[in-house]
Amino acid sequence: MKGESIFRVYYEDTDAGGIVYHANYLRFMERGRAEWLRSLGLDQNILKTDYSILFVVVKSEIYYKSPARLDDQIKVFTEVKQLKRASVIFAQRIENSLVELCMANNVVACVDSKSLVPKRIPDQLLGIFTNGD
Repeated sequence: MKGESIFRVYYEDTDAGGIVYHANYLRFMERGRAEWLRSLGLDQNILKTDYSILFVVVKSEIYYKSPARLDDQIKVFTEVKQLKRASVIFAQRIENSLVELCMANNVVACVDSKSLVPKRIPDQLLGIFTNGD
């Protein structure tokens, strides 16, 4: 499954030079994953209330190639790279209209919403994540 989200770079996203601060790329990727979930008919509240799970980032490998700047329109591409029983590896990249800005592999673990201990991804969600239905 793949997703694509478009965001605008605001002043709050940048450093004093008008360049997106490096940690904010992870924020854009988080928004991209959240929008991907919404496109599947899911959101964080549904996962917590209906499935008693949360997804938490446990590892990020990010490669910065080119900077985004104030007022740029950027696209965040999100794709399931590997689906495991209790985690998902997302391949994500951010581009503007001209170039690829960065790419990352983000490992997201499934945990129980109350105890925060690792939990298997429900079979229904595994099907949605792979097939989109």
